[in-house]
Amino acid sequence: MITAFALVGAATQLVWLTYAPVTTVAAEHFVVSESAVGWLANMFPLLYVVLAVPAGILLDRWFRPALIAGAVLTALGAGLRLLHDGFAVVFVGQTVVAVAQPLVLNAITGIAGHYLDEKDRPTGIAVGTASTFAGMAAAFVLGAALPAESQLGTLAAIGALFPGAAAVWLTIELVRGGSGPAASTQTSLSALRATLGDSYTRRLCLAVFFPFGTFVALATYGQALLEPAGVSADAASIVLLINVLAGVVGCAVVPVAVLRRGVELPAVMVGLTASALACLLVAVAPGLATGFLAFVLIGLTLLPALPIVLTMAERHTGAAEGTAAGLIWMTGNLGGLVVAGATGLLVDRPALAFGLCAATTILGVPLTMRLRSTPVQVG
Repeated sequence: MITAFALVGAATQLVWLTYAPVTTVAAEHFVVSESAVGWLANMFPLLYVVLAVPAGILLDRWFRPALIAGAVLTALGAGLRLLHDGFAVVFVGQTVVAVAQPLVLNAITGIAGHYLDEKDRPTGIAVGTASTFAGMAAAFVLGAALPAESQLGTLAAIGALFPGAAAVWLTIELVRGGSGPAASTQTSLSALRATLGDSYTRRLCLAVFFPFGTFVALATYGQALLEPAGVSADAASIVLLINVLAGVVGCAVVPVAVLRRGVELPAVMVGLTASALACLLVAVAPGLATGFLAFVLIGLTLLPALPIVLTMAERHTGAAEGTAAGLIWMTGNLGGLVVAGATGLLVDRPALAFGLCAATTILGVPLTMRLRSTPVQVG
């Protein structure tokens, strides 16, 4: 079950970033601007902000049907891109997957909470989160392996076969798993009201706002910010790929270890501090070596904060875990839009841009410290 779900989670990210590594080639092929191709990816965080909470409510009320719908829509959207070699059809396919993505990613805590013993849930959440970064890495690798215009069809075909197979497997596992979790007895409105009214959940959301924003900003503008230091586009792509791979390792290993030892908050604060120092390093001494070191450190220490926070939310909210996860993902994507937007304004001044990322990351430390009070479970 967890493996099948992890593959669907990876598939959403693979489809999201299919055209990001080959933006220029795709723009020439579809006879559109590079900005238009960028919107094939940019719509995902925008729609996530809008749909995160409704998707969370659906998962709380009807977990299994909602998750199957997310998996199937991901496969359908990816398959739609093969119907016609035109930008409009590709855009529609990407939009369908963007709508499905919250139903899948919001279920990371639910799949662990409903189908794993309590002692194994941190591992399940860590695997689910790591799979999303693995999907990003796969998109970058495929883009590097199939960079030519003539290979765009192959790229889209792989991007359709993988989600299709993953959706079939997860659907079979969910059906074989029996009736699944019972529908929540809370109304959608009462569950949302209780979750929004819970101070601990609000603090969890605030704790991910700036760090998540830093990751999105660096993933979006990392290559442009490193270029003035003499780092080539190919070298920067490798640095960003290693950053994501380090995140996969960090998300798979760090949360499990720290949650079992009960040191979640110190681990998050240490990770945020280390990532802020990494941003300062590349701000003061930009270059390939320092960029590589900084981005690897950020992947290992910053990205694991997300599965840790999601596990804390699952433990705290109980039956409302889907709504809580939706709020956390929504806040993180909002942070991405805000911090990436601000970083984009400083793209011609790399030192200031990296300094901004350091400042936004360290802001997560005092927000995390506010979580020290013992929470009262809301669900």
